Parts: sequence; structure tokens; C-alpha cells
Amino acid sequence: MARILGYIATSLDGFIATKADNLDWLFKYDGLELGEHDYRHFIKRIRTVVMGRGTYDFLENDGSPWAYAEQRVLVVTSRPIATPKGDLETRSDVDGLIAELRGLSDGDVWVLGGGELQMTFLERGAIDEIEIYLMPEIIGGGRPLFPATGFEASPTLIDARPMDRGCVRLHYRF
Repeated sequence: MARILGYIATSLDGFIATKADNLDWLFKYDGLELGEHDYRHFIKRIRTVVMGRGTYDFLENDGSPWAYAEQRVLVVTSRPIATPKGDLETRSDVDGLIAELRGLSDGDVWVLGGGELQMTFLERGAIDEIEIYLMPEIIGGGRPLFPATGFEASPTLIDARPMDRGCVRLHYRF
């Protein structure tokens, strides 16, 4: 059975993007030395990437090449994607998607991007572990790491450690 993982960065005040969906505050940390926890190591063990429509639209409008050619990509959306930026599939039924993902046996699954989709998975007990990279930035508002839905959980801390340039890695199991 595939593990479903989160891997995300947040500001010290708990936001993953500014009010204008800007990530410049995070891009200041390109080249951050995370050793064995670096994104380049993480993505190698990921077979399937799941993202919401907002994350896909952000990536589609970004000038960068499609970064997930080596992974199967599933976008959770109810609207068709006319000309996809990369090879992808769409799903609109989250519960059906979770059942499909749990049936995979060819590698880990990463729920990429915004806190809304991650919260949807958390509410359904469908995130096994999450790595949160707490960045030493206060951005004053924007998109929260997790939206306030009333969901409560007490994950188990696996590891907490200071990293390069004031970043702190928090690793939890649900």
C-alpha cells in the first residue's frame, strides 16, 4: 500500500503564500541545504503527485517547465483542463481518489501544494506523514498552512531539527 505524504514549507506566522499567492518570500531560500531531506531526494521516491486545481493553475502560469514528467500526476478538479501543461489525469471525487491511491503499490504519493487539499486528506485520515519546513519569515497574512475547518488531530512527532539558514524541519506521523 502506498504511503500518502505531505511535504510543505510555511512561514513562521503560518502561511504558505501571500494574499496575492506570491511565493517570493520562499524563493529567497532557493539553495537551502537540507541534506538527506532535500526536495531532490524527496521527489525521487514519489511515484504519484496529487494537487488541487489552484496549485495546478499556479504551476501552469509559471514560466518553468513541467517538473513532474517522472511522476504520475492527478489534479483534483471538477473543471476540465483544456491544454494541460504536462501529462496528467483529473479526478473530482476525493473519496474515490483516496481509495485509488491506497490501492497503489508502486511508490509513495505526495499531496502537493495548498493546505486546502491537504486538509481534505487529513479530515479523511488519508495523510500518513507530513514534513513541514518552518521558514524564518513573517509574511503578515495570506494562505494558511491549514484552513480552519474544525478538524482536530494529535499527530506523533517523528523528528524536529534546525536546518540551514534558520529553517526548522518538523516531521509528523498521523
